[in-house]
Amino acid sequence: MTTAFDPFDLAGTRLANRIAMAPMTRSRADGASRTPTDTVVEYYAQRASAGLIITEGVQPVPEGQGYPDTPGLHSREQIAAWRKVTDAVHERGGRIFAQLMHSGRIGHPDLLDDGLHPVGPSAVAAAGQVYTHEGPKDFVTPRALTGDQVHEAVAGFAAAARNAVEAGFDGVEIHGANGYLIQQFLASGSNHRTDEWGGSVENRIRFAVEVVRAVAAEIGPDRTGLRISPANTLNDIAETETEEIYTALLAAIEPLGIAYLHVLETSPERRPLVHELRKRFAGAFLLNPATEGPTDAAALALVEDGTADLLVFGRLFISNPDLPARLRADGPYNELDAATMYGGDHRGYVDYPAL
Repeated sequence: MTTAFDPFDLAGTRLANRIAMAPMTRSRADGASRTPTDTVVEYYAQRASAGLIITEGVQPVPEGQGYPDTPGLHSREQIAAWRKVTDAVHERGGRIFAQLMHSGRIGHPDLLDDGLHPVGPSAVAAAGQVYTHEGPKDFVTPRALTGDQVHEAVAGFAAAARNAVEAGFDGVEIHGANGYLIQQFLASGSNHRTDEWGGSVENRIRFAVEVVRAVAAEIGPDRTGLRISPANTLNDIAETETEEIYTALLAAIEPLGIAYLHVLETSPERRPLVHELRKRFAGAFLLNPATEGPTDAAALALVEDGTADLLVFGRLFISNPDLPARLRADGPYNELDAATMYGGDHRGYVDYPAL
């Protein structure tokens, strides 16, 4: 019987096990240059026993930043800083993909360089607030991307993917979930366009498909993954025709032969859709399952029964740097200090003990 502790061949990248670390924003990059610091290097190196690490969301272009102190992959300085991270993970036998995350309308001008403003498929503001260094502020109305700017955004993902490979990453994950730019195009509530990028299901999936195609062409499909979260309402997403959208999206990207699909399950009631997506995708299938509490050892059965090839763990990886060993032993687990999840210094970041 296959278990989560067995090795796995991810489109040619050999993983030591089938336990993946979820992408989780921690807001500890250098604010001025948006580069990972030496503490960030230590954080990822500590977690190198994961079969696959997927980094926190990394903005592919400057206007893609949605939160304070998040890192980018659009400058030479950022490439050099990320190289320290990837080298440290590889020295400990780990594998690491960079998650490319353009936040779109989620963000605020105060988080961006002068003259930049959040963008989106349409000039529709999200309800809610975002944290800035001056405290919470309401989301602003984004600037609707012109047709040329949509193509520029696609090119920005491809350029960042090339930078990721130069920085030593084993591949990239395209963030198409959680209410950020790609899902903003997928969702009718945030996409009111009447051109080729909006309206019909075929048009609303076009941006996601073009980003995946551009990244796969730039660095190879074997180094490309996509994350989705069907029916996710995070960041004021209002999605219609969910099953039709995501089955059409998979049909469009399947011929590209990308390495994996990463599904964030929004509720246990969505498991039938998870099974359907699994059947329709030939590559590796990663699942961040919906559970009552943090995903723990009980979820490993989803690898054993074939629901997923890899199980993705989030919060437990924050407080347990050696999570695979703890899952094998079924605990004990360090308790998470939620107050230190975002921003701050080494406390609650690299000071959680291993077994």
